Amino acid sequence: MVRLIPRDTSFFQMFSQMSANLIGGARTLVELFANFEDVERKVEEIDRFEQEGDELTHTVLTKLNQTFITPFDREDIHQLASKLDDVLDFIHVACTRIVMYRITAPPPAAGKLAKIILMQSEELQKAMSLLRKNGDILTHCVEINRLENEADTVAQEAIAKLFECEKDPINLIKIKELIEFLERATDKAEDVANVLETVVLKNT
Repeated sequence: MVRLIPRDTSFFQMFSQMSANLIGGARTLVELFANFEDVERKVEEIDRFEQEGDELTHTVLTKLNQTFITPFDREDIHQLASKLDDVLDFIHVACTRIVMYRITAPPPAAGKLAKIILMQSEELQKAMSLLRKNGDILTHCVEINRLENEADTVAQEAIAKLFECEKDPINLIKIKELIEFLERATDKAEDVANVLETVVLKNT
């Protein structure tokens, strides 16, 4: 259980906004692969979520520089904001590759990874909501880590199949990069969970 001394509680609201924005981007990612049509519009929507994420991160860091007493360690607030932004950044990078490389038939693994990213994002939102309430954050961190391990397996199997079946070396490179960027997004979600675990340990 986390025991946080109430300080400037606006940080909790900011992290709630960041996690909600991340979920918006992750849901659009799932929709993109579930129905691979109108791709450029969906990628543009993800781009808007990514830009909003950058603005929210900037707001947190600006507030951090202006605040004397913070609800938990300044370094952890900085890390939490930065790592949250990284998840959305990798979602965005993966999607820009779809347009840039003109990928017309993403592998089923891309959709599976997108769903894992969304589930991780939902767990992160639940964990963020418990920062203020002194709730059981670690349960959600464990699930995020489990999902990251699942994503590793999905990505490894997809890349192995790609090397076995794909005859076009250029297409192989394109699809492999897409899978790797999506898997990196799950890594970044795990990084956020690790920061949350640090916050819990410091405040227990």
